[in-house]
Amino acid sequence: MALSVLGFFVFLLLLVGGTIASNNDDSAFDKNYEITWGNDHVLSLNQGREIQLSLDSSSGSGFGSYLKYSSGFFHMRMKIPGNNSTAGVITTFYLTSKTSRHDELDFEFLGNAEGEAITLQTNVFVNGVGGREQRIHLWFDPTSQFHDYKLLWNPHQIVFFIDDTPIRVFKNYTNLGVPYPTQPMRIEATLWNGDWASPQKINWTYAPFRAHYQGFDISGCSTQSSNVEECYKSNYWWNNMNYWELNPTQKQAYENVRKNYINYDYCNDKPRFPFGLPKECNIQKNYKL
Repeated sequence: MALSVLGFFVFLLLLVGGTIASNNDDSAFDKNYEITWGNDHVLSLNQGREIQLSLDSSSGSGFGSYLKYSSGFFHMRMKIPGNNSTAGVITTFYLTSKTSRHDELDFEFLGNAEGEAITLQTNVFVNGVGGREQRIHLWFDPTSQFHDYKLLWNPHQIVFFIDDTPIRVFKNYTNLGVPYPTQPMRIEATLWNGDWASPQKINWTYAPFRAHYQGFDISGCSTQSSNVEECYKSNYWWNNMNYWELNPTQKQAYENVRKNYINYDYCNDKPRFPFGLPKECNIQKNYKL
């Protein structure tokens, strides 16, 4: 009985604090993931508890989850390439539906020249339409140690986190005509050559570039059908009312990121949208943290 009461109060504490914490299950890679391309550029370390992806002039590499998910709290511990990776070396962690009009939620490291600030870009695709880029300059060196990159996705909001700091919020405003991701999505991670989109080309003398990943447990509702309503139920903790918005500590941290670290937000790029900003931009301005 005492243990039950203690467990109940721990649960209440989590609800009140709203802490977003990863499952501590130190799962091996092959429990939930498989290599999707570049097999000879993937190295398994520490009995499958760490994966190294490599990129050279011949190939990059990637892996993905066996299952697709329709809600959850997804995370990956990452350490990105650090040897003059330039803007063409793209390191990612994302969710994608892999459909013709796909939904997608992206973390993308755009690389950097030696000594320059490293840019992290996030993006949201809904029904095949993206263009919702935000970019931040990080307050730490992501090449020197692992950090946790997290995605909370429930019927009310999508939140991008670095460790416990929210860096982006995309609310569900479908009632106001804004599309929101609903398709089942697979978790993917890649290291690839993106210098076709960058004026700064990769210097292959620094190759191979290596990215390291840890944390292969998954807290998500998997679905193999088009009926995703099952994954919206409150018995999944990430759908609980406490996770419908940021808690006060998270709001303060989020405001600090927006004030000090964002260096591009599509909602501020009026020349890009001469006929008016996307609808969610005007709605988000009135979203009270």
